[in-house]
Amino acid sequence: MKMTTGQRWVLALTSLAGLMIVLDALVVTTAMHAIQLDLHASIGELEWTINAYNLSFAVLLMAGAALGDRYGRRRVLVGGLALFSAASAGCALAPNLGLLIAARTAQGIGAAAVMPVAVALLSAAFQPQQRTKALGLFAAATGLATLGGPLVGGAVVQGLAWQWIFWLNLPIGAVLIPLVRTRLAESVGEARRLDFPGIALVSVAAFGIVWALIRGNESGWTGAEVTLAFLAGAVALIGFVRWELRTAAPLIPMRFFASRAFSAGNAVGFLLAASIFSGAFFFAQFLQIVQQQGPLGAGLRLAPWTITLFLVAPIAGKQVNRFGERPLVVTGLLMQAVGYGWIALTAGPDLSYTAMIAPFVISGVGVSMAIPAAQSAVLRAVPMPAVGAASGTYNTLRQLGGAFGIAVPAAVFAVVGGFTGARDFSDGFAAAIGTAALLALLGAAIGLLIPAGAPIPAPIEPVSAEPAGPPSDGSASAPAGTPSSAMTSAPAGTPSSAMTSAPAGTPSGAMTSDSAAREDRTGVKA
Repeated sequence: MKMTTGQRWVLALTSLAGLMIVLDALVVTTAMHAIQLDLHASIGELEWTINAYNLSFAVLLMAGAALGDRYGRRRVLVGGLALFSAASAGCALAPNLGLLIAARTAQGIGAAAVMPVAVALLSAAFQPQQRTKALGLFAAATGLATLGGPLVGGAVVQGLAWQWIFWLNLPIGAVLIPLVRTRLAESVGEARRLDFPGIALVSVAAFGIVWALIRGNESGWTGAEVTLAFLAGAVALIGFVRWELRTAAPLIPMRFFASRAFSAGNAVGFLLAASIFSGAFFFAQFLQIVQQQGPLGAGLRLAPWTITLFLVAPIAGKQVNRFGERPLVVTGLLMQAVGYGWIALTAGPDLSYTAMIAPFVISGVGVSMAIPAAQSAVLRAVPMPAVGAASGTYNTLRQLGGAFGIAVPAAVFAVVGGFTGARDFSDGFAAAIGTAALLALLGAAIGLLIPAGAPIPAPIEPVSAEPAGPPSDGSASAPAGTPSSAMTSAPAGTPSSAMTSAPAGTPSGAMTSDSAAREDRTGVKA
């Protein structure tokens, strides 16, 4: 069945919106060194330029979907694009780190409005038999941002200035907003209450813990500031779990965590994102500070790591149905740990780039295997009508994992190294990447908890009387292949172009419709 003109507009506009969000998360990686020099930033301040975006994106992702369902997805998409564009101008104009971090926070809020409703609009525009292909094209477009992000960022910073990585969003937004208003039809979902207490509690929990990790070295790990931040984060986290168990409209459905596959898959996704983000944060800086590459040169030299994500993920995604998720998750994260560990053990002022190519490839292939398998484990662990909520939960935890993946290794970096010279930076870099390797190794160990065996193939069973529409939980309309920006994802942009096993809340052909078999595997009743 051919796409109509209207469907082509939906696919083009939502893909461009998703590409802008993912690209913005990645172009910053090759601009870190320039920002550090221009604004005299410490390692902690550099962390906040990325984590302010990650945290606001993560904690508001589900809320953005709920707003789209209640007030109209096109309306929320337009508002998100406007806020993201205005915040991009704020980033470019920021005269100091404080205002840059504030503007990056606003960008994250805009991104949380754009991504879930973009996928929900795309899902609503296509019939089930067309939807998988459309979502695959959407994921491929955003996957290109992962491949091109470091290159674009490097070229812009080297040819113009770091501020231009943000200015570039304005013409894209100026084109997108009027076209979205005139070319896309409005759609809504089931109106749901916004879980304001849940949003507040998870925000305090994430902010408090990340604040303590970033400030620990400067303020002292036993000082009042860090202790209070840790305590506030821990208390808020406990309060969040208790509240989510009681409320009728939870931000994250806690009952799903009774399933071993769901819990293990989300923990793996958290640690996988943590290790990826730490690499993205430190590799580009090492190439520029120690190996004296320019921003563009650093972006080009990251290609053996990023291109494997784009090329291998489609192949790995197809193997999930053959071998099951566990071997791909465990093997992939072990490869990630090996690649990072190799670099950590050989890092030094005299480390050549050619010596980094093999571990880059090993690491890239590893994460490409683990990404589709981890999300597949989460989505297969719940009944079909709940695929949306499961996907939203996974993407939220993945974004939070990215924030912690920068904060923890950077805390280690600050203890061991610094920015005073190539030797000083190399020492800190080796310790930070070694820490990231341990995060990947922990993820591999947790991956062993994912139930073994290939999924049981079965015919697709209709979920409702309205199969063409997306699930009411728009946040989870994202297919297994939708990056969060900020893999995302990824990093926020880690491509998952092959991860379309559960598009937009519609069941995959590989997902069993047999409720008894699903309950056997997951422990969650359909």
